[in-house]
Amino acid sequence: MSFAPQIKIPATYMRGGTSKGVFFNLVDLPERCQQPGEARDKMLLRVIGSPDPYGKQTDGMGGATSSTSKTVILSTSDKQDHDVDYLFGQVAIDKAFVDWSGNCGNLTAAVGSFAINAGLVDATRIPQNGICTVRIWQKNIEKTIVAQVPITNGLVQETGDFELDGVTFAAAEVPVEFIAPVDPSEAMFPTGNIVDELEVPGIGTFQATMINAGIPTIFLNADEIGYQGTELQDDINNDPAALTRFETIRAYGAIKMGLISEISEAAKRQHTPKVAFVAPAKSYRSSSGKSITEHDIDLNVRALSMGKLHHAMMGTAAVAIGTAAAIPGTLVNLAAGGGECSSVTFGHPSGTLKVGAKTNLLGANWTVNKVIMSRSARVLMEGWVRIPADSF
Repeated sequence: MSFAPQIKIPATYMRGGTSKGVFFNLVDLPERCQQPGEARDKMLLRVIGSPDPYGKQTDGMGGATSSTSKTVILSTSDKQDHDVDYLFGQVAIDKAFVDWSGNCGNLTAAVGSFAINAGLVDATRIPQNGICTVRIWQKNIEKTIVAQVPITNGLVQETGDFELDGVTFAAAEVPVEFIAPVDPSEAMFPTGNIVDELEVPGIGTFQATMINAGIPTIFLNADEIGYQGTELQDDINNDPAALTRFETIRAYGAIKMGLISEISEAAKRQHTPKVAFVAPAKSYRSSSGKSITEHDIDLNVRALSMGKLHHAMMGTAAVAIGTAAAIPGTLVNLAAGGGECSSVTFGHPSGTLKVGAKTNLLGANWTVNKVIMSRSARVLMEGWVRIPADSF
C-alpha cells in the first residue's frame, strides 16, 4: 500500500499582538490553493492540524486556542495607494471549517513586517532607518489599515522595549491605524440604536450595544449576566453552561444584527460576531499576577472568541471598544463614565490596553475616521511547513 509523500510550502510563523499564526505569500501556495475554495481551506486545516477531536492540534501548527489557530495570506495589492492585500483565515479547532468573515487585528501588526521581508512593499518606500508606512488592504472586510513598521539599517526592527500585556517579552512598538473601519455608507449600529433590548429565549432579555466597527460585536453589561467584569479565563471557560449561554446570546445577537437569518447558521460563523461584557473600573489581579487598580483603567472589558473567553483582547474587538467608548450613551461609553472619550484604557484578563478613536455624528448616523492602538510583532520561525500531498 502506498501513501502520498509530504510536500513543503514556504511559510513564516509569526506573533502579532497577542496572537500568532502561519503566514503565506499567495504566490508560494500550491497553484490550486491560490484561489479561494475547498482546496485552500483543506490545505490550511491540515497546516494548522484541524479538525482535531482531541482539541490539541498536536499534528499541526495550531496552538489549540482561538489566538493561535490562525492563518494569513498576503499578496501585492493592485488597489491604488495600498502596498499589500491581507486575507485572514480563522481555523476552527474541532471542526473542518475556516472562517473568512472577519479580520484579526492582532495579526495585523505582523502584516507590515512580513510584507517588507517578502518583498511585497516597494523598496523605494523603505527607509534605511526610520519608519516604513505599510498601507494594508484588509480583504476580508475591505478596509484600509496602516502599520508603522520601525526600520534599522534597512531591516525590520523587531526587538525593543515596548511591553504589551498578554505577551511575555518586550518588542518593538508597531502603531496600527484602522482607517474608517465603518464606511459612511454602512450602518455602524445595524439596528439603528446605540442600545437595544436583546431578547434571548430561555435565557433572558439584556441591554446590548451591537456595533459593526473593526468586527461585529455585541456588548453586554457584566452585572446583567451575573459577572463582575474582572473575570479571568478559567472563571468562564471552565463553566460549560456559561459558554452555552454566551453562544446562544451570540446567535440571537447575530440575527438582530442581520448577520444571519437562522439560528443554525451561527455554528458556521464562529468568528463573528464577538460577544463582550463591560463593567466600570474595578481593581483585579491579571492572569500573570499583575495588580491592576481601578485608577489604571477607565473600564473593564472581557470578550469571547470562538466560544471561549479570550486571554487578552482581540485587536478588532479593541477597535469596537474604542469606537463605542467615543460615542455617548453606548454601554461601553457608560461603563467608562459617560461623556466624551477620545481614548480609553480598559482592563482585560492579561492587563490593560489603550485605544483611541475619532468619531463624528453626521446627521443621525455615527462615523469613525480612525482607531489607533499600538501592538508588536516578531518572526518566530521561517522556512517551510510540510503537509501530506493528498491533504487538499
